[in-house]
Amino acid sequence: MSIFVDETTKVIYQGLTGSQGSYYGRLNREYGTKVVAGTHPKKAGTDVDGVPIYANVAEAVQATGATASCIFIPAAGVRGAVMEAAEGGVTFIVAVTEGVPAHDEAYFYNQLKRDFPDVQLLGPNCPGIISPGKCNIGITAGHIAKAGGPVGIVSRSGTLTYQALYELKQKDIGVTTCVGIGGDPVPGTSFIDCLEAFEADPETKAIMMIGEIGGSAEEEAAEYIKDHVTKPVSSYIAGVTAPPGKKMGHAGAIVSGGKGTAQAKMEALEAAGVRVGNNPTEAGELMAEIVATL
Repeated sequence: MSIFVDETTKVIYQGLTGSQGSYYGRLNREYGTKVVAGTHPKKAGTDVDGVPIYANVAEAVQATGATASCIFIPAAGVRGAVMEAAEGGVTFIVAVTEGVPAHDEAYFYNQLKRDFPDVQLLGPNCPGIISPGKCNIGITAGHIAKAGGPVGIVSRSGTLTYQALYELKQKDIGVTTCVGIGGDPVPGTSFIDCLEAFEADPETKAIMMIGEIGGSAEEEAAEYIKDHVTKPVSSYIAGVTAPPGKKMGHAGAIVSGGKGTAQAKMEALEAAGVRVGNNPTEAGELMAEIVATL
C-alpha cells in the first residue's frame, strides 16, 4: 500500500502547457503516473503529447474522473490555482511552486480547512510525492527510489528527500511512499499528517523523518510520535552547524528563543524514542539497522 496516492490515481496538471509543467508532466507520465489532463483557460481543446487541455479543473475532473492535481504555475497564481482545484472536485493537490507569499499560503490553508476539509494539500514549495513503482507527482527523480519496501519517508527538505531515497536504495531498502512536505511557514501537509497516515498503513513498517532548523514542526512531531506512533522511526535534522541568529535559506528556517535549533529538535526526537543520525547517511544506516530487525 501507499499513502495519499497509488497506481490508480488520475492527475491533472495545472500548468501542463508551460515549460516546467510539460517537462515534469512528461516525466511523471513516463514513470507510470496517470496524467490524464492539463488546464489552461486559453488553450482548451489543445493537447500536450496527447494529454488533453481543459479550460479549468472542474471541466477536467468531469471529463476524466481525476482526483488529484499538480500545480506548476508561477507563485502569483498559486492561490487561485489551489482554490480552483478544490472547487473543481479534486481531493489531493500537490503545489510544487516556490516563492508563494506567506499570506496567500495562510489564506488557502484556512479556506481548505474550513470549506474543503476532505482536500489534502501538499506544499507549496515541495518536491511532491512518490510511491515507487506506482505513482510520482512532482519533481522527484523516479530512478533513485526503490519500490516494494517497508519504509515510509517524510521530509521537509527537498534535496534531502532525494538523498534519503538514494541512501535506502543503496542499501536495497524499498519505500512505500516518500512525501516531501516543503519548508515554507504554512505547509498544507505536516509531519503529523504523514506520521498518522504511515502509522495506519499496514505495508509501512518503519518511518524515516527528515527535518531542518526553524519553526517547531519537528518538536510537535516528536510529541506525536511519543503518544501515537508504534512503528520505529529514524531521523536527521539539517542545520546542525547553522550559526544562531542568522536567517537561513528556507522561509521556514527561522530560529527564535532557543526553539527551532537543530539540537533542540534532535533532543526532542530522541526523548520520543527516535533514532537520530548526525548526517543523512547515518540516518540511512540507522534505518537499515531498524529494517534488519523487522
